[in-house]
Amino acid sequence: MQPAIAPNINAAAARVLDRLGISLLRAGNAGCCGAVSYHLNAHDEALDFMRRNIDAWWPHIQAGVEAIVITASGCGTLVKDYGHILRHDPEYAEKAARISALSRDLGEILAAEDLSMLVTKNPKQKIAFHSPCSLQHAQQLPGVVEKILTAVGFALTPVPDAHLCCGSAGTYAILQKGLAQQLLRNKLDALQSSAPAAIATANIGCLTHLQSQSRVPVRHWIEFVDIL
Repeated sequence: MQPAIAPNINAAAARVLDRLGISLLRAGNAGCCGAVSYHLNAHDEALDFMRRNIDAWWPHIQAGVEAIVITASGCGTLVKDYGHILRHDPEYAEKAARISALSRDLGEILAAEDLSMLVTKNPKQKIAFHSPCSLQHAQQLPGVVEKILTAVGFALTPVPDAHLCCGSAGTYAILQKGLAQQLLRNKLDALQSSAPAAIATANIGCLTHLQSQSRVPVRHWIEFVDIL
């Protein structure tokens, strides 16, 4: 849903990576990663999504691409697990393992680069960063995006209980609305407690959930880097 709801995220990622000398190639037939279907136990449907993506990415892998860059941490969590999920598929097991090995969250890509050309010359803007559960817990990448934002010139405000979920959690915000709304209120209170000018996050589900009640703008973190 990200290209439809927030098309600027991938465009911003492409612009920033281009400034760092990294070229992106679009796999035209790739689509949904299958996460929502998989989490709802519609496994056959999810496997179809996975195989379609593998088929779309495979020619690029054969041509020598160095990574599959993923801008939504929820999607990245599942794509990194394709190898495990399809390990018994005689046709796709080997390809899926290769896909998982090449998959990188956008933050992992930037963290390995010299970011000096991205540093802002303007006064630091205060931003609160919400680290999605899929980024800090599932992918085990706590602090990666925070270090990038600090390195390029943003002032990050402290966020109490930053390890807690915002309540989006895939379909949780729909299927468990009462609890999801309570988690959302708690998270926004924490994020806005030090009066940031905006909130940054790394997953489209979290972004839309937070945006529904936030008093300040909520954007993907790469969009902030892009405007420097």
